[in-house]
Parts: sequence; C-alpha cells; structure tokens
Amino acid sequence: MKLSALCLSLVAALPVVASDINIPSSDIDGIYKLYRHLHQTPELSYHEEKTAKVLAEKLEALGFTVTTNIGGHGVVGLFKNGEGPTVMIRADTDALPIVEETGMDYASKVKVKDKNGNMVGVMHGCGHDIHMSSMIGTAQQLMRNKDKWQGTLMMVAQPAEEVGAGAKHMLKDGLFSKFALPDYVIGLHVSASLPAGSVGLVSGYTLANVDSVDITVKGKGGHGAYPHTTVDPVVLASRLVLALQTIPSREVSPLEPNVVTVGSIHGGSKHNIISNEVKLQLTLRSYNPDVRDQQIATIKRIANGIAMSAGLPEELYPEVFVHEEESIPSTYNNPDLVTLVKSSITSELGQDKIVMSDPVMAGEDFGLYGRTQENVPITIFWLGGVAPDTYEQSQQNGTPLPSLHSSKFAPDYKVALPTGIRAMTRTAIDLFNK
Repeated sequence: MKLSALCLSLVAALPVVASDINIPSSDIDGIYKLYRHLHQTPELSYHEEKTAKVLAEKLEALGFTVTTNIGGHGVVGLFKNGEGPTVMIRADTDALPIVEETGMDYASKVKVKDKNGNMVGVMHGCGHDIHMSSMIGTAQQLMRNKDKWQGTLMMVAQPAEEVGAGAKHMLKDGLFSKFALPDYVIGLHVSASLPAGSVGLVSGYTLANVDSVDITVKGKGGHGAYPHTTVDPVVLASRLVLALQTIPSREVSPLEPNVVTVGSIHGGSKHNIISNEVKLQLTLRSYNPDVRDQQIATIKRIANGIAMSAGLPEELYPEVFVHEEESIPSTYNNPDLVTLVKSSITSELGQDKIVMSDPVMAGEDFGLYGRTQENVPITIFWLGGVAPDTYEQSQQNGTPLPSLHSSKFAPDYKVALPTGIRAMTRTAIDLFNK
C-alpha cells in the first residue's frame, strides 16, 4: 500500500480520545534518573563510549538484541514482535564543548581536552540527553505494551550528530543492510522555543543543508607604508565578504531560502605589515540541494573574479575548501508520514498541545536516513523544552529564551520527557498497526 493511501486509512482509524499509555511512576522516576546521569556525564563527538554502554545496557535489560560500535559508538537494538512493519526510532548521543552555566544541581562539570589540546567544558547544550532518555522511555513503554503492536522495533543511538558524521558512518557500516530496513524512521528534537508539554511539527523541508567552507585569500605581502608594491589580501578578503552577500540577494532565486554567513576572518600579524594571506570561515544554509550546489559554485566564481581583478596570477587565486565530511543534507519530513504522526500525537496529547512550526536553518543529520536509495519516509518532530511559566513570561515581556547550544539552556525535563515518551510510543504503535 502506498504511504498516501495508508495515511488516509490510518488517520480514519485513529481514535479521537486520549490514549491509555500511562507511564508507571517507577518507570518515569527511572527515566528522570537516567536523564540526570546522562546530563552529568556528557561526551564529545566521536567519544561517546560510556554513553553508548549505558544505552546498550538499558536496551539489553528490556530484551532487545543489541549491537554496539556501529559507525563509531553507535548502538542498534532490535526486537521482533511478530510479523509487521519495521519502525526505527533514533536518538543522538554526543554533547558540545560548552561550559555549563545553568546553575542546576545536576549541571555538568565535565572538562576534557579537545582535538586541538585545549581544555573545554562539555555539556548537553542541544538536548541530546532528552533525546536518549525519551528513546529509552519509549522502548520501555513499547515493551510494556507488546500486546498492542506487531512488527520489528529498531532503536538507534547515533553518535557524532554535532559534527554531521554519525548518520553517514552508521549507514556506511550497514545500518539498513545488516540489521533491518525500516518502513518508517521517526525521531524527536527538544525545542528551546516551545513550552514543555507541547510538540511542534513541520511538513516537508524541516532543517537545512549545512556546509562549512574555508577560504584562503592570497596576495603579495609587504610593508604597510608601501601598499602600491603589494596586493593586499585584507582588502581582497573585505571585498569578498561583501560580494558574498549578493549570493542570497542576487544570485539565488528569492523563492529559495538560503544563508551565506562569514563567521570568522583572520589575517596579518602587525600594524605595518601587509600579509600574504587571509583566512575566512563560512557556514552555508539552504533547503534545496540545487541551491547548495549553486552557493558553492558561485563562491568559487566570485573569489576567483576578485583575485583576477586585482591582477593576481592564477596560482594565487583563493583556495575554497568545502568540509564534505561535515556536510549535512536538509531534512525533509515526508508529508504523508507527518500527517500520521500528527494524528497519533493529537490523539495522545490533545489538539491544544500540537503546533505546526516553521522550518529552521539549523542542521541535523537525521535527514540522511531518508536519502538512501530505498527512500524510507522519515519525520522528526520538535519536543517543547521550555518551562511553561518561563515561556509565558517570555511571551508577555519579550525576555529572550536561552537557545539550543547556549550554556544556559536547561529544558524542563520533568514535563518534556513524559510528553516525548507518550508521543513517540503512541506514534510507533499506530505505525505498527497500520
């Protein structure tokens, strides 16, 4: 059956009354404890070894067949409960190099050396601890309610999301070929702009293509008192920064959202020395893959054009390097699956808890699970994380809320986690029982 036809049939069959997914207090207390533990023991991308061990042990205790070290510190848990579809639920596991400033009694105090040898704080500033705890809580409730569904439940704890590599590595390591090819992939992401207890959904493009680009602008250095004998790369880089702003405004169709941001510019060493080069670091954002390709091609053309206009030989044209390993494709929520997910969560939480949100220019490698040759339908939804009273105060007085990746972001986990578990559990049961 095609997903669109399935969508109509399933929505028609969904009950309009509240669900009987009641999480026992002992279960939710255990999930709160797990959340605090994960929050206090964060690990950076590529180093999620202890986190993976905790999640693997939790899934094994629930009866899953668990495999570790997939695509790095990835964990896959499978449970076959009769014949039926395969539903994959994914959570990301890595943290960020941030010194936490939330003031919470369970705040992270972890400090480690990063890849450059710098001592950095480590914090779950993007809510991955919420994601992991919700996943384990959902697994727990689905196992408690095995009599209500049939099929294969596939739990995936994915590392290295913050560097855009985890999903790539897990897929390359055979996630869909060695374990199971899912019929649906669902996930959640905590929101720093929605009140806890609510859920946000986006249909179609949801999160952006993300590319990191380095540009080395070259010149001919010399004495600052004799600029006419040089080709100043600071001036060329300045021209380039301004020229790049014409990509969104004049190069790409105004109907195609896209961003070109120069986040870093470094060059020179002393007041009176004209250097030989300047380095720029850019982030590119878009939804349409063709726009992403256009951005990169246009950056190279503009950079070369500025070098040419300055009279530089071709060997001194700027070097444009795209970090392909960290590139993240846009996340496209399958519209038919969004309809199913919305109906399930509405039945579970109530219409007043559902928000149809706008797409954002943040990136998430979750989108890769829907871009394999099998074209698996995927949907990720936003899980409100802001304490309701804090959210209300912000709405009334305009006080900015701490964003994701902020050192002060502290989700209201005691409200968010039960909401996420109920929403995900109900969605999974409905997808199994198509």
